[in-house]
Amino acid sequence: MKEKRDSMAIKVLIVEDDSNIAQLLQLYLEKEGFETQVASDGGQGVTLFHSFAPDLVLLDIMLPVLDGWGVCRKIRETDKTPIIMLTAKGETIDKVAGLEMGADDYIVKPFEMKELLARVHAVLRRLGGDEVKARRLTFDGLVIDLDSYELEVKGKRVDTPPKELELLFHLASSPNRVFTRNQLLDEVWGFDYFGDSRTVDVHIKRLREKLEGVSDQWSLKTVWGVGYKFEVL
Repeated sequence: MKEKRDSMAIKVLIVEDDSNIAQLLQLYLEKEGFETQVASDGGQGVTLFHSFAPDLVLLDIMLPVLDGWGVCRKIRETDKTPIIMLTAKGETIDKVAGLEMGADDYIVKPFEMKELLARVHAVLRRLGGDEVKARRLTFDGLVIDLDSYELEVKGKRVDTPPKELELLFHLASSPNRVFTRNQLLDEVWGFDYFGDSRTVDVHIKRLREKLEGVSDQWSLKTVWGVGYKFEVL
């Protein structure tokens, strides 16, 4: 029998006065499994930061009541929670000012949602907060441990290259969810990876060789014309 994973989601506070952008961010992040709350001005952002206790803050700069610089400054007085600044301003001086004030990253509007997601994961990974709730997954005859970078199959450790392990962990973290090859390239290799989608196929093939016949309760499935999923029966 597989062990239940901790289902607590990573919490993201969105501080953004443009309701359309805020709603899009909220919908996209919640679809990706994050828990979110939205503040529409800087003052509310500071209040929600203390009550919601997020793992990461997405912070617009041009805000009513208290601008993004002020919110960032207030958070940094007492807390090191990662902050990604969102703004329509692209000048270098703004980026430098934000980073010097304690922001962890900076993304300029308009941005692609998958780029934002990649930045969120990168910042959380860098600061040790990404997937802290589930770094070890256990299924029938299978243990995937990202803390020790070890794969156990039927109680025996199996040598596995890091990217194969990360790919398997990513799929198994969302059982029965179908991922396209491009999604897997973005989310496992990183959005700035310029390799071919066949890279994913090669890694899946090698994983299947290691996992063949281990259990009838789960499998690595090809969804023809779409991509792959870790199927749990």
